Amino acid sequence: MAANIRVLLVDDNPMILALLRRAISTFATVQTFRNAAEALMHVVESPPDLLISDYSMPELNGKQLIEKIHGRRQTSKLPAILIATKNEITEQLRSMHDQVEDLIEKPFFTKEITRRIKRVVDKISLEKMAREAPGESVVRGNLQQMNTMDLFQSLELGHKTCRLTLTNASQRCDLYFNDGQINHARYGGLQGDEAVFKVLTWTEGLFEIDFSASSSEQTTTRSTQALLMEGLRLLDEASRDAEENVLDA
Repeated sequence: MAANIRVLLVDDNPMILALLRRAISTFATVQTFRNAAEALMHVVESPPDLLISDYSMPELNGKQLIEKIHGRRQTSKLPAILIATKNEITEQLRSMHDQVEDLIEKPFFTKEITRRIKRVVDKISLEKMAREAPGESVVRGNLQQMNTMDLFQSLELGHKTCRLTLTNASQRCDLYFNDGQINHARYGGLQGDEAVFKVLTWTEGLFEIDFSASSSEQTTTRSTQALLMEGLRLLDEASRDAEENVLDA
């Protein structure tokens, strides 16, 4: 799904640029620049869907780049991610928290930064699909494009209110989100947290998001993030039990 998302990546370090490009290109189209001024000119001519920039660069730093981009009416809402050291984030970038999708601390682990960037890319992809949906507020897709965990995190990050319907063969689960939090879920005879846990591992099937639907029912007892964490814990526990049973057999 996210392959149609265009990411513009800016870093004056060629090794970091190559590393991030390789990681991000698995789920988005990436264009790279080592010079912030050149990147700015490209954004003016052809705005991407997401800008990712290092903070500390010569001539024009990442903060200045984003401020110049957001200062233009046409690109005032362009999503951006800024990468900086812990001290830079604490001392120089406190005002940027509300202006970017994420502030990522370096040094970083490739797996972690890739996960955080993909989370933002998935959110942008869903929003793009919603805007392009022909005459209705419904987005449809395949779970092979975006699995259930990615969907949950994208809807949470976007603070969406909607109904997410997941189908896999004859199985169906309806999940209702309010401002990004799952407030009600129904899977067969199950409701709430247990219904959510049942579909966390689904990687095949279809999804449908209806942004005009909502529910006032409250059957879940945890936040979206807490549901994901608990679900992963239960899956890990079940996997360990299965391994022990095989060894005991």
